Amino acid sequence: MKKAYVFPGQGAQYAGMGKKGYEENPQIKALFEQANDILGFRITDIMFSGTDEELKQTKVTQPAIFLHSVSLALYGIADFHPDMVAGHSLGEFSALVANRCLSFEDGLRLVAQRADAMQKACGLQESTMAVVLGLPNDKVMEICQSVTDEVVVPANFNCPGQVALSGSLRGIEKVSVLMKEAGAKRVLPLKVSGAFHSPFMEPARIELAEAVDKTTFHAPVCPIYQNCTAAPTADTETIKRNLKAQLTAPVRWTQSVEAMVADGATEFVELGPGSVLQGLIRKIHPEAVVSGME
Repeated sequence: MKKAYVFPGQGAQYAGMGKKGYEENPQIKALFEQANDILGFRITDIMFSGTDEELKQTKVTQPAIFLHSVSLALYGIADFHPDMVAGHSLGEFSALVANRCLSFEDGLRLVAQRADAMQKACGLQESTMAVVLGLPNDKVMEICQSVTDEVVVPANFNCPGQVALSGSLRGIEKVSVLMKEAGAKRVLPLKVSGAFHSPFMEPARIELAEAVDKTTFHAPVCPIYQNCTAAPTADTETIKRNLKAQLTAPVRWTQSVEAMVADGATEFVELGPGSVLQGLIRKIHPEAVVSGME
């Protein structure tokens, strides 16, 4: 019996996130204040009482979710000894701090650089995302590959019957029709600023890769199941390579959970705002014990 800790990605934010820990735990308060200093603005003010629009800014959202998640792993659990960790997209950075592969300071700086690089990449070309419900992964991939005159790729394999797509505006429009014709229950456009986990993020990948190469990575205390491979690793060079690939590769969340279960995970705990991952895990492996802390 093994316990897996998982960490949410962008979209899990909400006004008031992290406030309880800040007010009740002196160590969490100190960590939050350290984050304010590193970032150069009071992200805590936006986390605790910002508007939805302020919280949706990528430069706020990503560090805020990371900070909330990491504070729980470092100071919210009395006896934190993970057997394995994983994070959804941005959450992979939280997971790497939780398993001691990255220091908090280095993790936060990388997340801030990642958010900035992604925001800049979004501004270079118009692109978007949509989620397909009710089609098998293989069919979704086949349809994406059939569209050769536009860029459209699977971005997130979230759970059986739920795949997010990234692509050009025309590509997403075109593939949405094809998915419905193939029997998809629904194809929903996502309110995002660009096509994450796709070739549109190549400029951000290059920028983040340079930052990763300048950062010190330590031997982790447990394996991480990374997004782009869904395979466990505790090798720092492999971790860095996968981290660099993440921005343009799909998030293999379904496959990651399946791999953790195959390796003995019976309990999953989500650390951070919201409960999105808990819902996905229940759909992927209904027998798992699933809980969360936020």
